[in-house]
Amino acid sequence: MRRILLSTIKVLVSVALLYLALRKVDLIDLASRITGSSLVWIVAAVAVTFLQIFLGALRWREISAECHAPLPVAQAMRFNVIGTFFNQTLPSAIGGDAVRLWLVARNGAGWRSATYSIFVDRAVGLIALALIIAATLPWSLALIGDPQGRWGLILLDLAALAGGLGFLVFGALQWDWLKRWWATHHLHACAVIANRVIFSRAHGPKVAALSFSVHALTAVIAWCMVQSIAAPATFGEMFALVPPVMLITMLPISIAGWGVREATMGLAFGYAGLLPNEGVNVSLLFGAVSFIVGAFGGLVWILSAEKAAQGAAPIELPKEAVPLDQA
Repeated sequence: MRRILLSTIKVLVSVALLYLALRKVDLIDLASRITGSSLVWIVAAVAVTFLQIFLGALRWREISAECHAPLPVAQAMRFNVIGTFFNQTLPSAIGGDAVRLWLVARNGAGWRSATYSIFVDRAVGLIALALIIAATLPWSLALIGDPQGRWGLILLDLAALAGGLGFLVFGALQWDWLKRWWATHHLHACAVIANRVIFSRAHGPKVAALSFSVHALTAVIAWCMVQSIAAPATFGEMFALVPPVMLITMLPISIAGWGVREATMGLAFGYAGLLPNEGVNVSLLFGAVSFIVGAFGGLVWILSAEKAAQGAAPIELPKEAVPLDQA
């Protein structure tokens, strides 16, 4: 009952925010601006998205090795592609993570190692995103003239940085009770692994480069959408505006980020002195590209051995996998 209620709330959030965002958009005008040359940019965006997924798979592989859940590159890529499908179909922007966890665990890694690999991978990505936003703040603040927009951006990044730094500091603590109390045991273990990955000479530089590249490619995808409809925005503006939008979109309050992304992108464009409706247009096309890639992921899932073994049964963690401290 609780899951149904949460899913219903997320659907309502997506619908409400999409309604508010689409009031600023002329969909007929948007469709008329999609020409043959637009399709070239859309195909380019799809290709860049697959490159982004591949780089994400390489990062996940580095992290999963530290979690005792080693993954071959091809398998990590396949699981990531399948995850994109469930990101579009499960009620949150991170629903694919749960499916990746299930796939890794069912392939022999165990529930604890699989959970750690997914959680640390997500945490490292969020830390990298917060650092990118912080690094681009001088340009972002120069671009955004509205005081409320400036303070909102600063507070958003401070919150993300504080969360990331707090997570790493938590992993550096050596208090024995952190390892004994079930509520902190696994979070502390993940934080320890994150520290080991980030500050390792063997993994750190590679993971950092892959993380920053993954987020930079998100701006590239958005810029391809700008080019596809000849929207009045530059790549520099996309690189400054898209990371904060993606950070907000990752909040699990909607279906695949729909609605949240459009409303936030329109707001960001408006704060930057650009046309808010163009921000919504770019976001809609961005979502369309994600849907196309997700559809390919769905095909990979349908043809996968894991799907054949699962049959018609739903994907869910078994009850014995919940108390991870006993794993």
